[in-house]
Amino acid sequence: MKVILNQDVPNLGEIGDVKDVANGYARNYLLPRGLVVPYTPVTVAMFEKRKAEIEARKAEKRRLSADLKTRLESEELVFDVVVGTGGKLYGAITSTSLAEELHKKGYEIERKKIEIPGRIIKNVGTYKATIHLYEGEQALIKFTVKGHEEKKEQPSTPVKEKRRREPNNKKDAEKGSEEQA
Repeated sequence: MKVILNQDVPNLGEIGDVKDVANGYARNYLLPRGLVVPYTPVTVAMFEKRKAEIEARKAEKRRLSADLKTRLESEELVFDVVVGTGGKLYGAITSTSLAEELHKKGYEIERKKIEIPGRIIKNVGTYKATIHLYEGEQALIKFTVKGHEEKKEQPSTPVKEKRRREPNNKKDAEKGSEEQA
């Protein structure tokens, strides 16, 4: 079924795009939610009138995406985590970790849009991640993983020596003297 998108639909397209979708998908999901309108001469004419508005909205998204790209590429993230011997992390740095760190700096980036080569980072070092933006635009962000060893606390109280149990009745005393003999 041929439809025109009434608004942006993830994994399908943007407002004003003409798409050919399965009949059931259109009837059961897209049409009831108002996400699309059927492709007819009337709806095509309606979208032709709105074409300038739609193009202005897309141009604004492109501009915002380019601005976000330049800001992201100038950012340098640093993760200070606990490491074991040989610089191996106890945990891992994932796309979720990067999304949380970016959120702390004021960026709203979905975890799914962040791509780390190898999916996870388990060693100390400098790495690059790709962030997918609008219309295939990508930002390359650099981040450093620094490690520090966890300091083990020394026990402040001396270790007590085990004492032998002293016999507290006659049977235990007799048993102990028999063992010594």
